[in-house]
Amino acid sequence: MARSRGVARSGRGVAAPAGRPRSTRTGTVPALREEAVAPAEPKGGAQVLERCLPFLKMNDRPLKPRTRGVTEIRGPYYTPLGRRYLEDLLESMGAYVDSLKFAGGSFALMPRRVVTDLIDLCHRYDVLVSTGGFIEYVLTQGASAVQRYIDECRALGFDIIELSTGFLSIPSDDWLRLVEKVHRAGLKAKPEVGIQYGAGGATAAAELAAEGTRDIEWAIAQAKRFLDAGASMIMIESEGITESVTTWRTDIPAKIVNTLGLEAVMFEAADPEVFSWYIKNYGPEVNLFVDHSQIVQLECLRSGIWGTKSTWGRVVTYKG
Repeated sequence: MARSRGVARSGRGVAAPAGRPRSTRTGTVPALREEAVAPAEPKGGAQVLERCLPFLKMNDRPLKPRTRGVTEIRGPYYTPLGRRYLEDLLESMGAYVDSLKFAGGSFALMPRRVVTDLIDLCHRYDVLVSTGGFIEYVLTQGASAVQRYIDECRALGFDIIELSTGFLSIPSDDWLRLVEKVHRAGLKAKPEVGIQYGAGGATAAAELAAEGTRDIEWAIAQAKRFLDAGASMIMIESEGITESVTTWRTDIPAKIVNTLGLEAVMFEAADPEVFSWYIKNYGPEVNLFVDHSQIVQLECLRSGIWGTKSTWGRVVTYKG
């Protein structure tokens, strides 16, 4: 589980599950508009994107539902995140948020009404909602608990069930059965793969180093099976690659992208240095998971309007 260093913390282009309508608008976020008119009520998020200073050119951004340049933000975990704060965030930046992820099973601690209010608010802004990898805990309680968990996640209004096994050793065929079970429930399965044993709990780097790592070819083979089973995107765990390591394993993302393609994966990158590196190396349309506190900084970088010495004025798109 990527955790940003040095910033405040609290935190796809996909079709909607059956029975949940989504915006049908396609195209790109306009780089130029003649005037800015704020809508009275959010309809499909800030999809209309009448922005301030419309005469200034920025990188074009695809409208939702996106398959590239997808941003997932972390919800409550390192700090609480309630309805009022989330509404402020989505009112100002909802056009750039594709999904929100509850981390660490945080929703299991909250009153049901609070959870459904947060999910409903996200849907008002055309933002999908993911459970995060809490199923790892549920799996330890047996098959009946897994089925009840999936049923309850659907009833609560979740769109995505993340399927991570960073702490567990589970047969590949069992993992695949979980993907199929989630799909049968009408939800989207988002498997998480990585190379680090014991990943997902902000474990110290020395402890993770002692656990060892998996072979990247094994992880890619698993991801291929999940994609063949209908998963539209794979989450790539940051631990062992850019988090809790003494030296970044930049060869790992390269192998993943070269084999699976850029649109099929989302990289955990909840650290400005990390998401800047991904954009510098793979462009502004790489799919990224960041903390909710970083959405403005990330979007300034994607749009090409701001950055650091190594990125300022260098992040561009061409849609000619």
